Amino acid sequence: MKRLISAVLLSAAVAMPAMAQKSNKVLSNGYPFAQVPFTSVKISQNTFWGARLQAAQKVTIPLAFSKCETEHRYKNFEMAAYTLQHPNHPGLNTKEWDVSKFMGFSFDDTDVYKTIEGASYILQTYPDKKLKAYIDSVLDVVGAAQEPDGYLYTARTINPQHPHSWSGNKRWEKEEVLSHELYNLGHMVDAACAHYQATGSTKFLNIAKRYADCVVKEVGPNPGQATVVPGHQIAEMALARLYTLTGEKKYLDEAKYLLDYRGKTHIKNIYSQSDKPILEQKEAWGHAVRAGYMYAGIADMAALTQDSDYIKTIDRIWDNIVSRKYYLTGGVGARHAGEAFGADYELPNMTAYNETCAAISMVYLFERMFLLHGESKYIDCLERTLYNGVISGMSMDGGRFFYPNPLSSDGKYKFNADGNTTRQPWFGCACCPSNLSRFIPSVPGYLYGVKDNNIYVNLFAGNTSTIKVNGKDVVLEETTEYPWNGDIKIAVKKSGVKNANLLIRIPGWVRNQVVPSDLYKYSNAEKPAYSVTVNGKAVEADLDANKGYLPVKNIKKGDVIRIHFDMPVRTVVANKNVLDDQDKVAIERGPLVYCAEAVDNSNEPVLHAVMPEKPSFTLVDNYSIQNTETKGAPAFTVKAIVTSPAHVIYQKKEGVVAVDCTPLTLIPYYAWNHRGANQMNVWFYQTLKFMEK
Repeated sequence: MKRLISAVLLSAAVAMPAMAQKSNKVLSNGYPFAQVPFTSVKISQNTFWGARLQAAQKVTIPLAFSKCETEHRYKNFEMAAYTLQHPNHPGLNTKEWDVSKFMGFSFDDTDVYKTIEGASYILQTYPDKKLKAYIDSVLDVVGAAQEPDGYLYTARTINPQHPHSWSGNKRWEKEEVLSHELYNLGHMVDAACAHYQATGSTKFLNIAKRYADCVVKEVGPNPGQATVVPGHQIAEMALARLYTLTGEKKYLDEAKYLLDYRGKTHIKNIYSQSDKPILEQKEAWGHAVRAGYMYAGIADMAALTQDSDYIKTIDRIWDNIVSRKYYLTGGVGARHAGEAFGADYELPNMTAYNETCAAISMVYLFERMFLLHGESKYIDCLERTLYNGVISGMSMDGGRFFYPNPLSSDGKYKFNADGNTTRQPWFGCACCPSNLSRFIPSVPGYLYGVKDNNIYVNLFAGNTSTIKVNGKDVVLEETTEYPWNGDIKIAVKKSGVKNANLLIRIPGWVRNQVVPSDLYKYSNAEKPAYSVTVNGKAVEADLDANKGYLPVKNIKKGDVIRIHFDMPVRTVVANKNVLDDQDKVAIERGPLVYCAEAVDNSNEPVLHAVMPEKPSFTLVDNYSIQNTETKGAPAFTVKAIVTSPAHVIYQKKEGVVAVDCTPLTLIPYYAWNHRGANQMNVWFYQTLKFMEK
């Protein structure tokens, strides 16, 4: 396996013709609106997202696969396969086969599944015969560890009499606490569906279906079944996806059971959202990642069953998140303790948890809310989370990661996992690196939506896409430097559809709305202008009547749609109930939240910067950031913001308080911490009240 990694992953990509797509179509998933699949969208190179996908292809995915080798992930499957082939072999009684000694967590298998998922997505952007063959070789290792009835969980199969300490003595015994058997299933199924969509191969899908069939048989409310629900959710949304891919209703029934029995089994715990039945839950609480995955699963079930109670449940939980528990950066999860949501308006900055995986789970939820309701406000939230809370979790080179994502740092508090103050190449609990390796390559699938003859332009990125509308192709070519400026050009290269329409999302930040609630608001009066033209002719519409979209009707081949959004620098204030942000202001431009980092400001204590009441701003193009955290990584450029002079208050060694009057240089929040541990701040004082404390 190691030789394969060296030969395949660490070499240059080998181009091959685009693979035949057996499933290159919009799958029926019950939603009124459909997501245009990742297989239909090709992100342009040398663009904002093109650079991210390239980093994933060249660094993130090879790194994740190499860690599967060095961190014993592949070895776990190989050992499980050996035990299946040699039951009761003498090694089982030796320390070398003591699972808890070499397997860090009972969900370590998912690192392999998530990396395969990301590699499958990346094949759409960078077709590579060797990578495809490598994935096949990994699947041979995975498949060999599957028990005859489909059960696949190396934490137990390696040594059935002495499994991982979290696993329990028998199947499903500790599922609601620590075993993660169903969590493993969820990531396996998601990865297998992506692999099938990307390659047309059923190799992984057949493995996943066998495990899903085992779960359907053994887990449920009937006599002889284990009546448990997932301790760590994700199987719900994965089984719903498997149902839409295969049409086999048993998977939908199992997903519905896993949701419906929550709060009805023997363990009732806020931490895992099992304290009460889901239809009785009214707010987001507990472990933020588990919650986000479950909420996405509830949305799936709402769509697939058209049950109004499910719809009401997910609507009120979504509203609770964006109204009371949502960070300006789009992250969620205020507390390190339990990696959990806090109380209403509990949004600390330096101690914010904001796990990267939780931000990813919010993207899943927000996308589903759009598919359910077709309103731009859900994509507004998705965009905010994507450009700030998600990509901050990965360095620009693609090889270092944050677990939590705070909104301020003193450069000393060890906020990151494993006691670190900077991004790290891996963690003992590696869920965030492997989650990013699967998510970033999937971004092309979030750009467009479809309903009837309407194409929804949700996110703005350079791309060429072939979109099915009423069974016929519409080919769009989009060019833009978004998020650096608000100019977007969409050329209609092909359209065999009569009366096809484009619906252009006019972002919330353009419409003077930070988030679709009163949690944050813009405090400077400047409101961005926008325009949309078709072949030079202006198009206008009532945005409220079109749920935040501007319709461009009856597009045809040769049409050129030009979109312009002004991108002034805006100041943001928080709801008065957010105590940690009172008398403070934050800075945004377009979809990006900005921060001050000491390294850009003569190492001034930016935590004690006081912003003028009416600050002025200057934009700096091509501001260079040296990536000193990764040896050999190139510098990268951003648009920086320089403020009018601010007051930086600090205490001299002799105890005298001093004040520096100096402009502040701000960079996009996602770009911080590439130059070592130092102070960083998103929310700036605008009064001196903090000195009274």
